[in-house]
Amino acid sequence: MNTTVLLFLGLYFLAMLAVGVISMRRGGSSSMEGYYLSGRNVGPLVTAMTMQSTSMSGYMFLGAGSLGYTQGYYGFWYAAGDIGGGVVNLSVLGRRMRKLSQIMGALTSIEYLEKRYPSKWVRLIAAGLSVFLLGAYVLAQFIAGGKGLELVTGLPYELALTIAVAVILAYTLMGGYGAVAYTDLVQSFVMIIGIVWILVATLQEVGGLTAANEALAALDPTLLSIWGRDLAYEGQWGIVLGALLIFSIGYMGWPHVVTRHMAMRNPFHARRAGVYSTLWNLIFVSAPYILGTLAILVLPELDDPEQAIFALAQNLLPAAVVGIVMAAIMAAIMSTADSILLQTGSIAARDLYERFINPNMEEKQMVRVSQAIVLLLGIICGVIALFEPPAVFSIVVFTTAVLGSAFLPAYVAAVWWRKANTPGALASMIVGSLVAFSWQYLGLDQVTGLHPMLAGVVLSSLSMVVVSLLTQASHPVPEHVLRAMAETAELRPLPRPLKAQQSFEMAHEALTLKAQERTA
Repeated sequence: MNTTVLLFLGLYFLAMLAVGVISMRRGGSSSMEGYYLSGRNVGPLVTAMTMQSTSMSGYMFLGAGSLGYTQGYYGFWYAAGDIGGGVVNLSVLGRRMRKLSQIMGALTSIEYLEKRYPSKWVRLIAAGLSVFLLGAYVLAQFIAGGKGLELVTGLPYELALTIAVAVILAYTLMGGYGAVAYTDLVQSFVMIIGIVWILVATLQEVGGLTAANEALAALDPTLLSIWGRDLAYEGQWGIVLGALLIFSIGYMGWPHVVTRHMAMRNPFHARRAGVYSTLWNLIFVSAPYILGTLAILVLPELDDPEQAIFALAQNLLPAAVVGIVMAAIMAAIMSTADSILLQTGSIAARDLYERFINPNMEEKQMVRVSQAIVLLLGIICGVIALFEPPAVFSIVVFTTAVLGSAFLPAYVAAVWWRKANTPGALASMIVGSLVAFSWQYLGLDQVTGLHPMLAGVVLSSLSMVVVSLLTQASHPVPEHVLRAMAETAELRPLPRPLKAQQSFEMAHEALTLKAQERTA
């Protein structure tokens, strides 16, 4: 066990906890809007960095490294989609979703869906899917954190996992979205420093990229191909297109990511946030896949490919630098785990418990319930990660494919298509999630040559369009929704009467939505 590495990690964890304390003192847990969205007062730089660091997750240091180690440069299909994911997300949804969510008084991404497509079934199905899938995603991040700390510090996996989970839970519970967003800002810069440092050290070890490619070619020339080791994916454009989509447009279906639009201080910050996110992606995104591929040369006998980047840091860097790089890896893991924990707890509390069980709670009571559910979820996922640690890559690809397939058309159509109605949204979510799940569970990607994400998004989108058009007469889009959509299209700030003066009391909201359903 290296005390220098432990010292750096200890300081990093203390810094994250300090951000949580500051956010709590600034009122981050005193109201629902403050806890869920930091009072809709997040600037463009923080918006961009929390969106990107949340999107990247421990997958980039475990899954991406593993993919590079096992398949070579094939991983760049995923990287290519990832680089543009942030700007696509902010350009398509950013300004419009920010305005529409405020007009309708939505605090969570699932509440936003019900208010755009008025029906309790929209909320119930969307919330149930989100809690299950995001819970699995949290599990993947906890496993990544435990594995990383175990390898680099020498601590037993059980203790390493406990430390990682405890720190994440502590600052998330204290400060809510504000703590999550501002720790993500710090973590995004730590991630850049760490990944660049280890990339430079690895390139020096292998004699530069050209020499590395020559050595890989001598070992197995197919590692240099975009079709994977032994050309396993040659000509399989359905698989390749899905790999591009899952981390590009797929972001627009992830509830924990699209919430970032709702928390922006100003709808017009989306454009500047898109620039920041692209610049960050250009530096960060490709490096983990390159490192995984180079690890084939440096660590040819590595037993667990998911440990490739951890092992490179441990073998090539001085102890003090390993501490910084390990902090970067933990930053990637924590920046996703905290966001998903908060979002899952918020959905379970606001969109399930309060909406359907106890709609008469006061704001402070609701915040406490959200915190309790976050704590419970963290403990459950921590215990599962303790006893059954599956592969991080497979969990992340599964959950992101199903989330994207289920929700992407609903979120995009909510602000862009005036004919998108409640039956269309329900059909889209049900078909998208079932298709993506079945495609992966039954291994249909191997049979059809189509990636689960591609199949899910295409059929989900078709369901949205066909069902919405067939049910226009029986389920027209309510007039208040059409007026709100018209306002979101305007290139101007929200008029003063429409600004945040909504009541967030669920009892009032439930009655309003019930009346809207009867009218529709």
